[in-house]
Amino acid sequence: MLKKNDIEGAAYRDAMSRFAGAVHIVTTDGPGGRRGATVIAACSVSDNPPIVLVCLNRQNVRNDAFVANGNFALNTLSAAQQPVAAAFSGQTGLPPDERFALGAWTTLSTGAPVLAGALATFDCEIIDTKELATHRVLFGKVTGLSIGDNLSPLIYHDRGYQLLRHD
Repeated sequence: MLKKNDIEGAAYRDAMSRFAGAVHIVTTDGPGGRRGATVIAACSVSDNPPIVLVCLNRQNVRNDAFVANGNFALNTLSAAQQPVAAAFSGQTGLPPDERFALGAWTTLSTGAPVLAGALATFDCEIIDTKELATHRVLFGKVTGLSIGDNLSPLIYHDRGYQLLRHD
């Protein structure tokens, strides 16, 4: 048991590694350039109007493209899309400009890249941002939606990708 004042970054990250989350690729395109990143820090905020949020590391200057473009697409991945998740997370060493070649992409309403075969994609116009500690929280009003096949989702848990069986 840790006391309030004893919480350190390493202990916090160890505890968060026990948190299982759906894997997403968040993408953007526009005047700020095309960008994509693998995230698990995303969730629904409201269904009326439909709003989602996603958290991105502010220390990566490439993530500034999201705010510059004013849009993002939150693509929820299936288990079969693990190689795409690994590439967009930077694990493979593939340069950012080449990562989009790993999937088939289209657009819905905002121009942000939408991954073909994603379980669901929420195409969003950024309506607010909050900067807190190391991260920027993007709040997006959903202006386009794509619902894919109901396949097994890709999950991130214990610092690795896990598969959740879907029968």
